[in-house]
Amino acid sequence: MDIQPATRIERLPPYVLGKLKQLIYDRRKAGADVIDMNMGNPSDPAPDAVVDKIREAVLDPRNSRYSVSAGIYNLRRDMALKYQRKWGVELDPDNEVVATIGSKEGFSHMCLGLLGPGDIAVVADPAFQIHTYAVVLAGASTVSVPLGNDDAFLDRIRDVLTHLTPKPKVVILNYPHNPTTMTVEPAFFQRVVDLAAEHQVMVMHDFAYGETCFDNYQAPSYLQANGAKDFGVEFSTLSKPYNMAGWRIGFCCGNSQMIDALKTVKGYYDYGIFQAVQIAAIIAMREGDKHIENQARVYQSRRDILVKGLKKMGWQIDSPRATMFVWAKVNPQVLARYNNSTNDFCLAMVDQAEVAMTPGAAFGDLGEGYVRMALVENEHRIRQALRQLGRVIGTAPTAVI
Repeated sequence: MDIQPATRIERLPPYVLGKLKQLIYDRRKAGADVIDMNMGNPSDPAPDAVVDKIREAVLDPRNSRYSVSAGIYNLRRDMALKYQRKWGVELDPDNEVVATIGSKEGFSHMCLGLLGPGDIAVVADPAFQIHTYAVVLAGASTVSVPLGNDDAFLDRIRDVLTHLTPKPKVVILNYPHNPTTMTVEPAFFQRVVDLAAEHQVMVMHDFAYGETCFDNYQAPSYLQANGAKDFGVEFSTLSKPYNMAGWRIGFCCGNSQMIDALKTVKGYYDYGIFQAVQIAAIIAMREGDKHIENQARVYQSRRDILVKGLKKMGWQIDSPRATMFVWAKVNPQVLARYNNSTNDFCLAMVDQAEVAMTPGAAFGDLGEGYVRMALVENEHRIRQALRQLGRVIGTAPTAVI
């Protein structure tokens, strides 16, 4: 029998990152020590108090039962308290907070709850893949605008909202931005709310890297803007700030009607996160502020080494103020050897330099020419990656490593 996938599957492009992941696996299986800076997958440990708490909670048989899809009350309450403490935002734990299985699951199911065939979402280019393809999987369509963090970017969105028929239903934003590391100031989100009010459009903001900041920068929350909850929601996660990526726990906060749509979808799809994880997550939010600060310092030190080394090799790069990534424009003379394709370049670097990076083209047409490098390897390994890249592309940055 010839099995035909659903149309929504056929609308998805070939997953270039899958090919990259397979090559990394094959090279390691063959004995290569690939330095993997491809995925934002924290390698440092979660806070000790959190690990101790989950050990304790796992032993309680009550926590092995089904939980609730929206998250236990104490978990939602502590996320509301965290928003009040860190960003001065008041949230109702019952109606304006829902726990998610990582922010990616929440974002995807929110799209299922809000969008369908004929609906349109505005997405920046470049963009993290799920911001585009969660919309596609919901049966809706996207329209891309070149990414920015200023009035010109909002004017591009306004132009789409004004002239496109049917009118887009949702604007998807992400600051600090993955992959480009672009950041904004608080006034930007007030202009976003004004735009949403002007055009009666919903806002979905991915705030996954909101607590991973450097150089005294503090990323603002969308929900800090006056009237933000009237039009939108914000997704956050414990994955990055607390090194709890594999624990799969995040949150969606904001507009109660949008939250209710997400709750409805989740009520059909899942029975909630393992309750021991939820209990440990409460401890993370109550006691983990110092851990977040320390982890940010670790990433900042790694960033400094990587940025300096790449600049020495002739790559164009701005030192990021946030996220756990570096977004670098590959030396054009180097990229020309690889068909001016970051896909080809990154595949070749795994094979020849044993260094894995993410091609910018995987995030949209305007990502071509760039690579994203995750700060998940220690300083020694980052220096080694620079040496190995330098040997292959002809410029070993020995002066900086």
